[in-house]
Amino acid sequence: MGRGGTAGRREELEERLHPDSAVLLTIECQQGVVGTESALPELAAVARKSGALANVARLVDAAHGAGVQVLHAVAERRPDGRGSNDNARLFRAAARLPVQQHSGSTAVRIAEPIQVADEDLVVRRLHGLSPLAGTDVDALLRNLGCRTLVVTGVSANVAVPNAVFDAVNLGYTVVVPRDAIAGVPADYTPAMIRNTLALVATIATTDDLLAAWKAPRRPAAARP
Repeated sequence: MGRGGTAGRREELEERLHPDSAVLLTIECQQGVVGTESALPELAAVARKSGALANVARLVDAAHGAGVQVLHAVAERRPDGRGSNDNARLFRAAARLPVQQHSGSTAVRIAEPIQVADEDLVVRRLHGLSPLAGTDVDALLRNLGCRTLVVTGVSANVAVPNAVFDAVNLGYTVVVPRDAIAGVPADYTPAMIRNTLALVATIATTDDLLAAWKAPRRPAAARP
């Protein structure tokens, strides 16, 4: 007989989030995107006002405390644009913004209040829309023994759903804390979660994950 009710769902989430097999991914939580001098001020404002950025920071802190690997995915661009896409309106518009995500600049540093630990991994990409496609992320996750990927950050319009779909296609189980992602306009995010991400990922809250990572440890389930 399967487990039912709230207790069963909580236990299932705890199993999926076991520190031995879960990785927390933050997407584009960088100063030039969600910081006070963002190239995308509307997105930055929503990320902060909604509490999403603060919740990402809470999750990162909890992951550090629980021994869960944290991986930060950063989008950047060379000053000369080499290797970057220009095959969509989004890329061409980004190239004209007053704040550029140039490699090595403050714009591509992880934004406060997120605290980066020495053991965190940072993966930087010069191209595309997804933190996973054409980057080192998949190989790193497999080497870490990841089975569940927790996806947080911005934006719910583009990079977050790209990451979720890519992770699912690659065989990972995905958990999305719905209050730790943001997009524009603000009311787009819950609709996108309900109608799209909920079809392929486990939707939870920041508090659900914090509780799971504070729960007594059990051995990770054996791999099939």
